Amino acid sequence: MSQKKLPIDYTLLFLLFGLFSFGLLAIYSGSGQYAADDPTYFIKRQLVFIVIGLIAMMVVAFVDFELLEKWTWLFYLAGIMMLLAVEVIGIERNGSQRWLDFRFIELQPSEFMKIFLVMHISALLAKAGKYRLGFKESLFVTFKIFAYTAIPLYLILNQPDLGTTLMILFSVVGLILISSLSLKIIAIIIGTGLLGLGTVIYLFLYQIEFLETHVPSHQLARIYGWLDPQGHSQGFGYQLQQALLGIGSGQLSGSGYTDGYQVQSGRIPEAHTDFIFAVIGEEFGFIGTSLLVIFFFLLIYRIITIAFQANSLFGVYLCIGVIGLLTFQIFQNIGMTIGLMPITGLALPFVSYGGSALLTNMLAIGLVTSVHLRTKTYMFGNEESIE
Repeated sequence: MSQKKLPIDYTLLFLLFGLFSFGLLAIYSGSGQYAADDPTYFIKRQLVFIVIGLIAMMVVAFVDFELLEKWTWLFYLAGIMMLLAVEVIGIERNGSQRWLDFRFIELQPSEFMKIFLVMHISALLAKAGKYRLGFKESLFVTFKIFAYTAIPLYLILNQPDLGTTLMILFSVVGLILISSLSLKIIAIIIGTGLLGLGTVIYLFLYQIEFLETHVPSHQLARIYGWLDPQGHSQGFGYQLQQALLGIGSGQLSGSGYTDGYQVQSGRIPEAHTDFIFAVIGEEFGFIGTSLLVIFFFLLIYRIITIAFQANSLFGVYLCIGVIGLLTFQIFQNIGMTIGLMPITGLALPFVSYGGSALLTNMLAIGLVTSVHLRTKTYMFGNEESIE
């Protein structure tokens, strides 16, 4: 009698607990300025979020991901309805209306939409098959992909939430690049993206008046603060400047746990959420941040391995979509903290404080685990081709 395989990938679980440990330490240290009455307030809530996230991951892992393939449109519609609800009854914070208040918890629907959209686009591409499509067929599939993507992107950008918008775009384009769509279509998409980027750079350098007229002032201010943090130290440049001072002062081994001057003095805003990497950099130094990056690298590498081993085309696309979402979040969050990227409101996956982001990332890991558990290996190689 064969033993039933438990829905656990011990490698993923080990890496997740390593990231959780970094997060809990940094949240406790960085949240003191926000919870003077109870220094453990945020860390206790984060522990609850972690437990809920692990349960959600296990539940999703139990479900055969191939059963979800036919019903991804229902998840997509649910995500759209949640985004529309934000437009009507969403609560506003720091100038953005992104959350739904359920009294006991506040949820950010855009976080769930990114998973639902990846699932739906993965199903569309899997249906297209593994063989290279012709130009006309690819054109129709591409139109459907961008139509399904445009609706949630518009609603999310209207909140406004540029970071999540870019993350979703990055993931969808990543799925297209590894798909069976015509190489001409892929070349056109890449060319259009490069042309758009070049146009934005040109307008910023030579036609700034045009951008100031057509781009919201707070978004331009973020770019100014990124390019010249010292010149905009009283605005959006303040966060970056203080984060750089904190990370730089950490040097090799850090200033010591809960002994970071920039963090403990409250000079780094949102130290337990968006700028948590600055806490780790200042108090654990280059050694601590390097170890954190290694954990992230191993996590992404593990998901890539699962994608390569998958027997299902839908499973491959799911893994690639999750890789796109996580990779963008990691690069953007760390990049904005050290001045490589403009500042956005994206959390550092599995490390930053927050319920919605952690829960949706755990759901994504649950999907990857489901793919891994249902991947079959054969004595004489992978005889079963991906269908």
